[in-house]
Amino acid sequence: MPFMNEFLPDTADAFGKMRDAAFQEGDLDRRTKELIAVACSVLMRCQYCVHVHSQRALDQGASKKEIAEAIAVAMFIAAGSQIGWTNEVAKNVYDLIFEEKKSEGQGTEKGCCCGR
Repeated sequence: MPFMNEFLPDTADAFGKMRDAAFQEGDLDRRTKELIAVACSVLMRCQYCVHVHSQRALDQGASKKEIAEAIAVAMFIAAGSQIGWTNEVAKNVYDLIFEEKKSEGQGTEKGCCCGR
């Protein structure tokens, strides 16, 4: 975080303290926390973070297979959330088109592209 360190050192320091607290040994060991961080980084689409936390997980004794499994779990969560979202959107669009079970105010939300 060279930019933050140079221009906002207090913010960079606070971020570092939060990181240190989050990754401190507790009921979850550091290896497990790094594997969780790998999965979260995949979901956040942060390639740099995936690389850093994968390397740290390896340094903590995780295997490449464990890292791959953490990534697979993230992929499942991403896919599942999209299926749920898609099903809900499809139902709402169907209801809107065919005027079935249309909830009051549906499509009138501020910023709704259809302006209904």
